[in-house]
Parts: sequence; C-alpha cells; structure tokens
Amino acid sequence: MAPSLEAEPDSVASVLANPLAQKPQLVAPEPEHCPGPESQQAGTADSCAGCPNQAICATAPKGPDPDIPLITARLSGVKHKILILSGKGGVGKSTFTSLLAHAFATNSEQTVGVMDTDICGPSIPKMLGVEGETIHVSSAGWSPAWAMDNLAVMSIQFMLPNRDDAIIWRGPKKNGLIKQFLKDVEWGDLDFLLVDTPPGTSDEHLSVNTYLKESGIDGAVMVTTPQEVSLLDVRKEIDFCRKAGIRVLGLVENMSGFVCPKCTHESEIFKATTGGGRKLAEEMGIAFLGSVPLDPRIGMACDYGESFFDSFPDSPACRALKGVVKGLATEMGLDPAVVMPEEDDA
Repeated sequence: MAPSLEAEPDSVASVLANPLAQKPQLVAPEPEHCPGPESQQAGTADSCAGCPNQAICATAPKGPDPDIPLITARLSGVKHKILILSGKGGVGKSTFTSLLAHAFATNSEQTVGVMDTDICGPSIPKMLGVEGETIHVSSAGWSPAWAMDNLAVMSIQFMLPNRDDAIIWRGPKKNGLIKQFLKDVEWGDLDFLLVDTPPGTSDEHLSVNTYLKESGIDGAVMVTTPQEVSLLDVRKEIDFCRKAGIRVLGLVENMSGFVCPKCTHESEIFKATTGGGRKLAEEMGIAFLGSVPLDPRIGMACDYGESFFDSFPDSPACRALKGVVKGLATEMGLDPAVVMPEEDDA
C-alpha cells in the first residue's frame, strides 16, 4: 500500500491551532485512553496514573504563547499588515516586496515597514540599500534600519558578523527570531508592515500567522510566474491561506514578459502553458492584481539598493507595478490615489 499523508498523527487542524507547540519526547507509547500529550489534561487525568510519561506530559508547555499579547501591544500602531507569499522560490517575492515598499513610500505622508522573515536567504537589505546597517538596541527595543525617512527594515542580515555567513538553524530558532522581530523591534506608527516570506508553507509561515493573528492581518499577496511549475506551488499556498484563515488579497504574475530597454517591445519568456496567473486567479476565485514584465533595470535597481520607481518612472514595468499597487489598495478598501499618488498630485 502506498504511503499517505492522511495517516500522519498531526492533523492539519491541530497544527494550525497550535503550530508552535513542540511535541513532548515520550519514553513509552501512549496508552489506549491517553488524553494526548499536548492536551490540557495531559499528565493529570485519571488515565495518566502509572503511565511512564506522566511527569513529562504534566510539565510540557500548554496553551497559547504568553508573548502574543505583548506582540499585539507592540504592533498597535501598525494600520495594515500584508504578507508576501508564493510557495515557489525564484518567482520574485523579495523583489516584489521591495518594489511594493518603495511604491507605498512614494507618498511621504505614509510610513512603511518591511520585515524579512526569509531567515536563511535575507535579500531585502541589499534590495533596499541598507545591507551594511546594524541593529541598535535601546530601552525601547530594537531599532530598525531606515532605507528612507519613511521606510523601515528589519532582517537577520543586520545581525551577521560577515555578510556571507550562512544561517544554519532549525525551526524553533527561526520561530524565536521572528517573535523577536515582532515583539522587540520598535516599529512605532506604520501605515503598512510588509512581511517578506521564504518559499513554502512551513515554520516561518505558521509562526507569522500565529503571532499576528490577534493583532490582525489584512491579507496576503501571492506572487507567481506564468509557467505551470510555479502555479502548482502557488495553488498550495492559497490552500494554506484558506486553511489558516488568511485572506488572499490577490495574485501578481511576475516576469510575465521581457521588456527590451531599447525599444520597450515585450516578448514572452516564460510561456503560460495553462493560462498563467490570470487563469489561476479566476479558478481560485481571487483578485488578479496584474502582470509585471521582466525588466533588467529592476534587477539593477535592486543590486544598487535604489528605487525603481524613482529611476525609471516611465518604463512599462513601472506602469504595470503602479497598476498592481492601485489594485491592491482597492482590495484593501483604500483610496488608490492616496496610497500611491500620481506625480502630478504629489
């Protein structure tokens, strides 16, 4: 008989309900009438009497994380929290996050924060031009790095002794740092907090959802590329959001074509063999925020830590990105003209 994930002891519902719990290391099999080593009755129920695991289960941590109210209080000044997700690596989540941050920051009346939860591959500091910054600690907490007067950034990159040091951590340590980014960082009053995530639907995603659920998450933006190999994983990410109770604000198709910087002609590089992002959005019943073409100058702007919007405001990719931002603002119930004003109105 082929193995099936349905036979796994940890159901999807139990993982989502208590995603940060570490199952106790038992010294004997669970007896027939065991209430469960992670239940509130563990180690104290009548059926636990005489069980070799009784002391282990009785002392195991139970219930919600006591730091969640502290996180909620710390983020009380943040108006909107947006997760950037995909499920697939290499589709441009971090690039899109940096572009979205710059787009929001074009309005000088708005303050934007970016939290980099890609612990093993932190690229946000490079893209926002703050790679050489360090974390300053005061009585108020950790101070984020400021890429602009109204754009704050927090990343593990600021904590590395050397920029090329690898982060070789297991899940619990990643979860602990994400908690510190939310609980200890002095974010202050923000209009938007963007959370850049790694690929997948695992530790980092569960941690962010758990820690932010009480304070409220506006939703998630899905990023994909046109080909089916990317859409496969994005479908799983959308399924994760629905099971975790995270609203999907919309889907962005990145690298939808190549724009020649000389003639601005657009060519299809990654063929949408199954209809691409627009078809997927229709199938899944979510908003399609737009398509962003490949433009070598986006990569160049990220390498130099510059704003693509400031450097190439008239490019097709910039126009497409502005359309995405306005569509996102509409989905969030905000005025697109206020979120990202046109140059004439700035």
